[in-house]
Amino acid sequence: MAKRILITDDALFMRVTLKNILTQNGFEVVGEAANGREAVELYSSLKPDLVTMDITMPEMDGLEALKQIRASDPQAKVVMCTAMGQKNMVVEAVQNGAKDFIVKPFQPERVIEAVSKLLAA
Repeated sequence: MAKRILITDDALFMRVTLKNILTQNGFEVVGEAANGREAVELYSSLKPDLVTMDITMPEMDGLEALKQIRASDPQAKVVMCTAMGQKNMVVEAVQNGAKDFIVKPFQPERVIEAVSKLLAA
């Protein structure tokens, strides 16, 4: 059975890019969120196996969404998506339970490596 993934990014282009990479490699994208608040709501209703989470978004940023998702499900697997130069935020995300991070622009091999590694654990 395909692993179910929720994609969170305020940029439609980034969501489409990630969705294409994941679906072409056998993963099922069960939902897309444009901000952290949507991600928290979709996580509780969809129960995905993994969430990709952009850090910088309107309404609720990825760090706050990560904290809320992990508070409701300590086993949640979240991979942060970051632009270059957000090192401090990545460190904070990892301290708050993020399992890995991928850097934009996305390199398909790195995305699949991060997701596969987490879903195998």
